Amino acid sequence: MGVRAGLAAAVLVLGVAAAPSRAADDGTPRELRGAGWALKDTGTAARLRGLAAVSRTTAWVAGTKGTVLRTVDGGRSWQDVSPPGAVAEGLELRDVEALDARRAVALSIGEGEASRVLRTEDGGATWTETFRNPDPRAFYDCLTFFDARHGLAMSDPVDGRFRILSTDDGGRTWRVLPGEGMPEALPGEAGFAASGQCLVSAGPRDVWLATGGGAAARVLHSADRGRTWSAADATVPAGDPARGVFALAFRDRTRGLAVGGDYRAGEASPEAAAVSSDGGRTWRRAAAPPPAYRSGAAWYPYSGGTALAVGPTGTDVTADGGRTWRILDAGSFDTVDCAPDSGCWAAGEKGRVARLERR
Repeated sequence: MGVRAGLAAAVLVLGVAAAPSRAADDGTPRELRGAGWALKDTGTAARLRGLAAVSRTTAWVAGTKGTVLRTVDGGRSWQDVSPPGAVAEGLELRDVEALDARRAVALSIGEGEASRVLRTEDGGATWTETFRNPDPRAFYDCLTFFDARHGLAMSDPVDGRFRILSTDDGGRTWRVLPGEGMPEALPGEAGFAASGQCLVSAGPRDVWLATGGGAAARVLHSADRGRTWSAADATVPAGDPARGVFALAFRDRTRGLAVGGDYRAGEASPEAAAVSSDGGRTWRRAAAPPPAYRSGAAWYPYSGGTALAVGPTGTDVTADGGRTWRILDAGSFDTVDCAPDSGCWAAGEKGRVARLERR
């Protein structure tokens, strides 16, 4: 399910010192004090919902009209490495997963053959299409990788169950996993291709899938790389095709965040965040959630309880593992990702990309 969003840009006041995850006097975590979102000129007007932060210097973004961009110098310059075929067909690239500066896998979304997987091993100089969806009933939304070899992609329900695509050779080949281990989908239930974060993993085998559109927003969890799944209600409002969980972030196999709401402009999104401390078996409402719909989330590395959430009306931060959130900025981003070296990036409409930097 695609979404639309957009508002004006602004400067985010955050910070980046590698300190313990205590909140500062103004509510900002100490490790996020003294820095802000520094916008980078990408030279494109594409909407960039796919983002892979490799490091403070290297990041990949993907978006509308087959666009893929890469930087290896912290955003000072961007190389247009868009797959020619994707550009020619105007594919919607909503997710990109990168192993390093040279290896990346991108997902295009849409019904039937519009859903495809593309792979590069040479920094985007050449791309190989490794999967083209042959089923007109399937609509792939998100990708995730456990390691350099093992990864999954997910489709909206087919024959009453979410469909899972698997690779064990780094995305060179893919196979549809048997559906017997997947719980039945709720009527109207689907995923949201909003930020590349409706399917996320942590560790070598655990993976989570976010849903909306049905009577309840749910998070599905697998501990065996997608072969068997369990489902839990996520407390985020649902009951409408525009509502549900849009993004997940797991720090490890137990601690997770869910954000979402109602993506329609002007619609209220109360209780648009939830937290889990047991691997997604149970979820509880954030005591002080973000004030509006959020489409992306990421943990700040090595901080304990600090994380970011982004959406079309702003960015929020939590210092206590997602229990309480504080708005920090009104600028528009669709997705956010942090690399192991604490390089955090955000991307969104009109080619907007920013990196968290010291002021």
